[in-house]
Amino acid sequence: MVIIRVIGGLGNQLYQYALYEKMKSLGKDVKLDITDYMSYAREPEKRALELIYFEKLPYEVCSLKERYALTDDNQAFFQKVRRKLFGKHRNIYVEKEDYNPEIFEWEDVYLDGFWNCEKYYEDRIPYLQEKIVFPKSSNPKNEETAAKMLDENSVSIHIRRSDYLDECRKGRYSNICTDAYYESALSYVKEKLGEMQVYVFSDDIPYVTEKFKGKNYTIVDWNSEKDCFFDMMLMSKCAVNICANSTFSMWGARLNKRPDKIMIRPFKHDNTQDFSIEYMKNTWKNWVLIKEEGTIVHG
Repeated sequence: MVIIRVIGGLGNQLYQYALYEKMKSLGKDVKLDITDYMSYAREPEKRALELIYFEKLPYEVCSLKERYALTDDNQAFFQKVRRKLFGKHRNIYVEKEDYNPEIFEWEDVYLDGFWNCEKYYEDRIPYLQEKIVFPKSSNPKNEETAAKMLDENSVSIHIRRSDYLDECRKGRYSNICTDAYYESALSYVKEKLGEMQVYVFSDDIPYVTEKFKGKNYTIVDWNSEKDCFFDMMLMSKCAVNICANSTFSMWGARLNKRPDKIMIRPFKHDNTQDFSIEYMKNTWKNWVLIKEEGTIVHG
């Protein structure tokens, strides 16, 4: 059996689900471990398990017994004594590289990571677009806006600020989606589309309301907390997706079924990455890649 740990917010959960579907397509006996979202977890996730919000999304969840067989982290007294006497018997692989195709050859392994490299499942994206179905929103504004987006040169732009400005995170995630990045992306799109309607999504509504003014900008400010789920649905309806260094908006673009869509992302996701231009072009083949200084390196 292959068990994939589910952890993080919605975007990361979808990456882990995508790997699950890829493993299934290879004939693997694969299950998801959602223990981190359970009340009995030693350090439960602060976020919710959001995979359950999608309609028709099938997946199997491992039992604690199956998890313990691979992780050997059962906290029962006699298991602690056994480990102390004989050592641990675990078969865990913690993600280290951006892409490691060897994981597809392994059996009886517990996979712990985010798996956000598109090469893991790029051939399964059309299947994922059909399986990952958003529920109907109770807010008529979402349905009305989605229909409007399909009838115009609509552009989604995602600006993530609040947690990326936190002292603990800004060193890793800030100064990637700069003003130069967004200006370059909008200029690129304007050359392609001409007149366009830009829908702005953000976790800092006051900031984007002040920054993006005019009839060509719509601030999407009506989905909050649990309903933020529907921001991803709206992103997926636009002709163009300008993503932040955020798995959330990248999945909004990836789930977009429009054959002529344009997907734009920052060249790097965080400041620890040091990938070559050639590697990024080969890994993110269908994306426009823009560096923080505004240079378009692919697209």
